[in-house]
Amino acid sequence: MDRLTEMEAFAMVVDQGGFTDAARKMGISKSAVSKHVSALEARLGARLLNRTTRRVSPTEIGLAYYDRARRVLTDAGEADALVTSMQTAPSGHLRLSVATDFGVALLAPILAEFLLDYPDITVTMVLNNRSVELISEGFDMAIRVGDLEDSSLRARKLTETTRRMIASPGYLQRHGRPMKIDDLTDHRLLYHSTQAHGNVWRLLSPSGEPRQVRAPGFLTVNDGHSLLKAAVSGLGIAHLPEFLFAEAMRAGLVEEVLPDLPVETLGIHAIYPAGRFTQPKVRAFIDFLVRRFLEKGPIGN
Repeated sequence: MDRLTEMEAFAMVVDQGGFTDAARKMGISKSAVSKHVSALEARLGARLLNRTTRRVSPTEIGLAYYDRARRVLTDAGEADALVTSMQTAPSGHLRLSVATDFGVALLAPILAEFLLDYPDITVTMVLNNRSVELISEGFDMAIRVGDLEDSSLRARKLTETTRRMIASPGYLQRHGRPMKIDDLTDHRLLYHSTQAHGNVWRLLSPSGEPRQVRAPGFLTVNDGHSLLKAAVSGLGIAHLPEFLFAEAMRAGLVEEVLPDLPVETLGIHAIYPAGRFTQPKVRAFIDFLVRRFLEKGPIGN
């Protein structure tokens, strides 16, 4: 007899508390279940069940075997599901939590291409800058820019960008160009209000020493595009990821401030639940993003 079937019959008898209910659950006869369990006990040379006229219960050895058998059966079921999922065309509803600036600047323009490639998938994209609880809040995955918090989630790097300080030529002509980090306290700084550490810029000095800049914010807003527009308008100095200001810099609308400072690199990751296998719709979307950003290289270049 098949070893896995014997194991399944035994585990089902323990789960259901008897042969009759186990047979009903498995869709086979009671005698077939009994034969599977008897064959298992004979092969192992041990009695796994205590049988009385009123009830069936596992022996001490049977209980220990049940724990291991249940794990094997679970793994086997997941292995079957994995093969099925890998042969199934991705479909269903995909709910994404995406960092706002990244979503608007880089994801929204290519989303149509993904949906055309996978017509059986629908997408809801929620733009926010907080670390959502994927499972409890009903998200399939999230895309985050910067350092990842320690968690049990899986993460796959999509690409990377840099963060730099920028200002318009007009602002630098009117207020002067800062020559060192300490000079920033005399300037009009534009802050992103969703920074976890408040209105503080964390920079590295030319020697690599961590520095913090605290200065009154001339403008604080929770949107990077608004900060970029403010910088282009000459309102102050902004500290932004390169994917937001790259085009404005190429057009001469902004210039880098303190270009001699070490460049801060930001990773851009897809995060998703750490199950035994990834849902086809999630895997398809992540693979799509990896391909697209591999073609582009580091964002901003």
